[in-house]
Amino acid sequence: DDELQTDGNRSGHFRNGDVELAPTNEEVIRIIAAQLAEIGDQLDKEIQERVVNGLVQHFLNENLSNEEIARHMSRVVRELIQAIPSDMEQEKAMLVLAMVLTKKIVNTVPFLLRRVFDTTVNYMNRQFHNYKIDMVSAVT
Repeated sequence: DDELQTDGNRSGHFRNGDVELAPTNEEVIRIIAAQLAEIGDQLDKEIQERVVNGLVQHFLNENLSNEEIARHMSRVVRELIQAIPSDMEQEKAMLVLAMVLTKKIVNTVPFLLRRVFDTTVNYMNRQFHNYKIDMVSAVT
């Protein structure tokens, strides 16, 4: 339940005037984040505006559950992955695509931040839990 930080750093909690960081290897997180950001910059150009607008419409539809939206996001990610060079790990590309789509949706319709963020985090936790653990293990 860390707070969303726009500068790429994990949030800390104040205790007795000091910031208490969650027990984790911050350097590993920074390395992984830098790698994912670089890939995200490359993939950002591949995502067409119509794809983002389609997802925005799903998030705006109050009749759809977060689960239904996550399934649609999963379909979109699988479709976009077809355009990715085959030399990139599929799980890594899909993880980054989900994050880039989230960024584009929120940049298009900022008031959807909470719903988009929650849905994306749940989607990534379900789809890429083991892959995230493997990434951390590979760097350490």
